[in-house]
Amino acid sequence: MSKTLVAYFSVGGTTARAAKSLADASDADLYEIRPAKPYTQADLNWMDKKSRSSVEMNDKSSRPALADKDADISAYDTILLGFPIWWYTAPRIINSFLESYDFSGKKIVLFVTSGGSGLGNTANDLAGSCPNAVILDGMVLNGPLSADALKKWVKTL
Repeated sequence: MSKTLVAYFSVGGTTARAAKSLADASDADLYEIRPAKPYTQADLNWMDKKSRSSVEMNDKSSRPALADKDADISAYDTILLGFPIWWYTAPRIINSFLESYDFSGKKIVLFVTSGGSGLGNTANDLAGSCPNAVILDGMVLNGPLSADALKKWVKTL
């Protein structure tokens, strides 16, 4: 196994495509963070205050259940962690993922997809979910990036 894992959460496929490109470019293993109950389009309606994603994001203690906890985190030094930005931060399922494993001594580098906002305070927001890891802001990966550009970025980590 490589020393780098690309772990990602994706609902619409944008983050999944970015994660796969990043894993290919960095020769890393790939792991999908999946919710026990998949999100529907109605769940993602941010204009509905009662939608699942709105309720989760308005409750900082919300921890959506994971479909599995099969990632062998101990095998990796670096985790490239990807997700879409929801409400200017990580979806709560990312907290669920981070709190399900021991990330002590690991370097976690964030990459995100977003319709308009950047990383903001996301690394700070996630720090409490893996207190013995180093979390670093990475990149917003919207649109296609060349394999060379991704390789160059990974080499800086």
